[in-house]
Amino acid sequence: MGALDWTILCGTLIFIVSYGVWKTQGSQNVDDYVRGGNKSPWWTIGLSVMATQASAITFLSTPGQAFHDGMGFVQFYFGLPLAMIVICLVFLPIYHKLKVYTAYEFLENRFDLKTRSLAAILFLIQRGLAAGITIFAPSIILSAILGWDLRLLNIIIGTLVIIYTVSGGTNAVSVTQKQQMFIIMGGMFITFFYILGYLPEDITFSKALKIAGASDKLNILDFSFDPKSRYTFWSGITGGFFLMLAYFGTDQSQVQRYLSGKSLRESQLGLIFNGILKIPMQFFILLVGVMVFVYYQYNPSPLNFNPSSTEKVMNSDYANDYKLLEEEQRNLEIEKRIAQNKFSGALELKDYNEIEAAKMHIIEINKKDRTNRDNAKALITKADDTAETNDKDYVFIHFILNNLPRGLIGLLLAVILSAAMSSTASELNALGTITALDVYKRNKGKIDLGEKHYVLASKGFTLLWGIIAILIACVANLFDNLIQLVNIIGSVFYGNVLGIFLLAFFLKFVKGNAVFFAAILTQLIIFIVFYFLIFIYPAGEEKLGYLWLNALGSVLVILLAIAFEGLDRMLGKPPAEAK
Repeated sequence: MGALDWTILCGTLIFIVSYGVWKTQGSQNVDDYVRGGNKSPWWTIGLSVMATQASAITFLSTPGQAFHDGMGFVQFYFGLPLAMIVICLVFLPIYHKLKVYTAYEFLENRFDLKTRSLAAILFLIQRGLAAGITIFAPSIILSAILGWDLRLLNIIIGTLVIIYTVSGGTNAVSVTQKQQMFIIMGGMFITFFYILGYLPEDITFSKALKIAGASDKLNILDFSFDPKSRYTFWSGITGGFFLMLAYFGTDQSQVQRYLSGKSLRESQLGLIFNGILKIPMQFFILLVGVMVFVYYQYNPSPLNFNPSSTEKVMNSDYANDYKLLEEEQRNLEIEKRIAQNKFSGALELKDYNEIEAAKMHIIEINKKDRTNRDNAKALITKADDTAETNDKDYVFIHFILNNLPRGLIGLLLAVILSAAMSSTASELNALGTITALDVYKRNKGKIDLGEKHYVLASKGFTLLWGIIAILIACVANLFDNLIQLVNIIGSVFYGNVLGIFLLAFFLKFVKGNAVFFAAILTQLIIFIVFYFLIFIYPAGEEKLGYLWLNALGSVLVILLAIAFEGLDRMLGKPPAEAK
């Protein structure tokens, strides 16, 4: 990185933090701090909702996901538009009518305090873990690539977010997220066109897509019913629907974004805006990863994109074995370029037989490429069994640092850090709010200490969660792929919480006790299912795709609550009045 990169990077981060503090100073009451005084227009809500979900993990992991596995991950978002419609028609009108500060406040109105507290605690656990990972994501990558200290990066990113989030609350998060989204998408579009410009002159965008297709990177739709497959049309439209419904409808980090709307209509328009644009945005980010794959069909790439892992094996007794693999890979890359040129020529001639023959040759080369990379991972593990062999999350950042011009590198690093800050800010804002209002204020008794006290309490708890998130980031693990890790954590908890809300909305005869005990039992069952069918298996060999946990949790808590309610009535307990 040169002086220009550092100037752009530091200038962007300082502007975001300073602007957030300046625009939102002086929140005097809970309404201003938690709901931003209900001043947000629909486009601010829409961008804020998108920025909350689009963390640094999205811009680091998603291109790497596409590079290795193709575009199929986009199916994960197929349930999103349906979820937005349900939330706009069912969730939002109720939240606005009751003028709630948090989603879980509604559960006490409908059930009881213990159900509200349970849902809030489940949220705090999963979102607290996710906040740490959204800080850890850019830190681990930048640490490995730039040689910076990992813990120092965690502290820097966490502290920057804490400054403006504690200062301005919800309004600060929404205001800064608009700037961050413009920086993020601007940087991604510039990168995309640079990648196309780096391809050989005869490789047009259309031909690049065909080259990617020859290597099975454009298989977007999978209509198989295999429950082991992580991403299929059916898991996206069902499991993804339940996950999105839970995330956008019950997760306070999102609910707090649209509760700040000027009116019910503004909030609904903001969510519809997100529902329309989210899939195209994710499709585009995946497409960037596919174009990086095409670029490396004509240019050399490392056997493992994680530089720290490569350094470990090169400083071990297995260095010579690794060098032999690298030599074999260089020869394979020559063969790869020849095969791609042959495929490109066959496309020009529109010779079907030649096209198919060239495609089969490319498939064979890809198999050899995967074998070499697997052997490289095995050598890295032999050299250091603690080394991280997974390199999906390093692909995009490696391309940025080794191929983009000065200045643009700084902008892309600003994109990654901005995305980390935007998502983490929403999470800390929500964690502080839930702790202050759903746990502290509601469970301490009837003493009213005044608006200023609860604003200070919200700020204090936001600061506390910021520190906790930094600590979690310092002990986090890279896992298989960061974007999948966050979604797995959410899937373990979201289905259960969503089921509680669906019971509250639609099944008026079910009361608080039945829901409370059904939710506890459901969470225990989901933990067991997750452990025995997903966690203990290597990535790609799970017995159940994690997205199905969302549907399973929702259905299970509903059925158990109905059963417990029926049991209560059979035992002769008089039903309480529905709230």
